[in-house]
Amino acid sequence: MLKAGVLGAGHLGKIHLKLLNQSEKYELVGFYDADPINAKKVADEFGYTYFNSIETLIEAVDMVDIVTPTLSHYDCALKAIARGKHIFIEKPITKTVDEAEHIRQLLAENNLRGQVGHVERFNPAFTAVRSILENPMFIETHRLAEFNPRGTDVPVVLDLMIHDIDIILSVVQSKVKDISASGVSVISNSPDIANARLEFENGCVANLTASRISLKNMRKTRFFQKDAYIAVDFLEKKVEVVKMKNAPENPGDFDMILQNAEGEKKQIYFDNPKIRENNAILDELETFAHAIETNTTPIVTLEDGTNALKVATQIIECFK
Repeated sequence: MLKAGVLGAGHLGKIHLKLLNQSEKYELVGFYDADPINAKKVADEFGYTYFNSIETLIEAVDMVDIVTPTLSHYDCALKAIARGKHIFIEKPITKTVDEAEHIRQLLAENNLRGQVGHVERFNPAFTAVRSILENPMFIETHRLAEFNPRGTDVPVVLDLMIHDIDIILSVVQSKVKDISASGVSVISNSPDIANARLEFENGCVANLTASRISLKNMRKTRFFQKDAYIAVDFLEKKVEVVKMKNAPENPGDFDMILQNAEGEKKQIYFDNPKIRENNAILDELETFAHAIETNTTPIVTLEDGTNALKVATQIIECFK
């Protein structure tokens, strides 16, 4: 078992602590939190061991799980890498692209593993259809959330939209050619609602909308590709797959047949991929343990996290 330590015991940090404590892949050694009052409360309530400095915790573990505010990701990562520790780092990977690139370089030089917490890659609805997503040419995403002061220290692009940016970049095997975007600050000092259009070199277009001032929660993505429409509901963990194939010569009474202007007939049918119940955060942590143990590439690499941050940063630049 890998010895794990958590930096940050806020809302998400407590979830990571709980799951690492339950995991058969890790031995939870303890945690550090910059707020001693919160740290004592978490230690007293859950029984986790509290370390009074980042350095002493890092020395005691094999893997450092960084769940601190984004502004401190870089410094925490540097301290862990300097002591030869593997790092799991929550999204967004860092505050700036330069910081992310530096971390990637240091990990490679020290032969260490790193993974970024883009948890939607492990969402069971997405994993159920991942294998049938083939060269989508139009993608539309809506990620809406009711207002919560937590996370409003960064633009909604880094808070919410970056999830969908990572999903899209993992599916579209082409470089981003052009980005246009707009964002509006309603209640925060940074944009609370944003829309972005990504154009890829292969012709694919992605339209992304994110809001943290919505009256309802929504996390839906629709993929359109040759002979298929695939909708993923990340919130409800449901999928809708509509496919088309050449119509049979003698269709049945209940077959749905469409004919285009050229006279070609297509049959519409529905696919129902099986959705496996899981805990996505536990899965991302445990697959990272597997990557460390087998010296293989993590599912969400630091390069993936850096690429998502690059696009997010370009979107934010469009607001100016």
